[in-house]
Amino acid sequence: MSEVSFCQTVSFAADKFDYVAVEQQNGNATVIKFQIDAQKYSPGDVVVVLDGENIVFHGIIGKIEDEQAYASDPRGSLLAATVQ
Repeated sequence: MSEVSFCQTVSFAADKFDYVAVEQQNGNATVIKFQIDAQKYSPGDVVVVLDGENIVFHGIIGKIEDEQAYASDPRGSLLAATVQ
């Protein structure tokens, strides 16, 4: 059994954040895929996307494959599901 010894938060500005909506609900992205440095971040790390001072996506990285992270925010996402 492996455990995450620590987790960190990575934040992005919504207007400069490139992502793909993998799943969406009511026009908001609930699961996203985005480029990440797999040497610096790992599953279990927290992702926050900010629009000004407002949090529009707050989730946890579930997996990283080929420098692409997958994170989910199934309840509170306000991040548009359109391709950015």
